[in-house]
Amino acid sequence: MGIGYMRVLLVEDDERIVDFVQRGLKAEGYAVEVARSGLEAIALGTEGEFQAIILDLGLPDLNGRQVCERLRNNGVCTPILMLTAKDTVQDKVTGLRSGADDYMTKPFAFEELLARIEVLMRRQGGEIQPEIKELRVAGLILNGETHEVRRGETLIDLTPKEFALLECFMRMPGKVLSRTRILEQVWGYSADPLTNVVDVYIRQLRRKIDDDYDLKLLKTVRGFGYKLDAS
Repeated sequence: MGIGYMRVLLVEDDERIVDFVQRGLKAEGYAVEVARSGLEAIALGTEGEFQAIILDLGLPDLNGRQVCERLRNNGVCTPILMLTAKDTVQDKVTGLRSGADDYMTKPFAFEELLARIEVLMRRQGGEIQPEIKELRVAGLILNGETHEVRRGETLIDLTPKEFALLECFMRMPGKVLSRTRILEQVWGYSADPLTNVVDVYIRQLRRKIDDDYDLKLLKTVRGFGYKLDAS
């Protein structure tokens, strides 16, 4: 999604989640600032101009509800998406009553996080550029509206995960993506890092987009990962 330069404040002390969310949002065009404590979040959220705040419920000093209440008391109207490991109705109700706009339970898929942020921004009136309708690399075309993939005039039938994997590459043509990054982007941060699912899907995708063509687009960069380009 072409987001422009929307600023997001990520309030989270779990470095694994910080890395996962920060890298994913930056790849989508967001500028991400990180606060690792409640007090830091209140200071940054009150002074800075952000289009969205992702706020973890469990922080080392204040909890997310306290942070949310203080931000609202300070006049901060920025949409807040609260993250928590708990999934009870009472937790959700308490979080929303403290001033949060939405609530997500860990573990979560990055695609859902991204979609929820976009919805919150639209509600707030944030200017989000239209979604890219087509992505092109050489003769390979991915249509984000119809979910069709073509190479030349040939329509290629992909599963939803294959489509998501291809879209991940086509949004960053020529860039080498590690297995870990692909796993986090397509399957979510909770996926087992030791799984070979990335390699399995890469092979499936290659068969569909490359096997019948002289020019191979999906390439292995040994020791680093994979990339999609026409060179």
